Amino acid sequence: MGVKGSADSEKISIRSWILAMGWKEWGIVLLLGILLLVAGLPVTQKSNKSINTQAAEKTRLESRLEELLSNVEGVGKVEVIIMTGEEGNTDSFSISSKNEVTGVLVAAQGAGSAVTVQNIQQAIMALFQIDANKIRIMIMK
Repeated sequence: MGVKGSADSEKISIRSWILAMGWKEWGIVLLLGILLLVAGLPVTQKSNKSINTQAAEKTRLESRLEELLSNVEGVGKVEVIIMTGEEGNTDSFSISSKNEVTGVLVAAQGAGSAVTVQNIQQAIMALFQIDANKIRIMIMK
């Protein structure tokens, strides 16, 4: 019975403490509750905007590179994929402060010619300041 009695007395003391709280104490409790709610809110909206912005810029770069290369003599129709990542050289072309171009894949109709492949490769190396081993040029069917 001693244990049960102590639990009842704790309930009574907590209840009496809550009832005895004034406006100032309730205000503090309310502010702490709001602070905990705000601190627990997810911040994914900003990161989603950042991801969408990076994806849009990457797509824009791919389109511009496709347009540029398709206007070069002997290249023909072109499709480009730009790979980005957080790893890589700090001196390479940067899409954002975190993501840099780490590789470029090009499919071109004129890639059967060694001269055309070299021209495409040199253009990409100059544009993105990446090494030749990070560029792959393939013949488009």
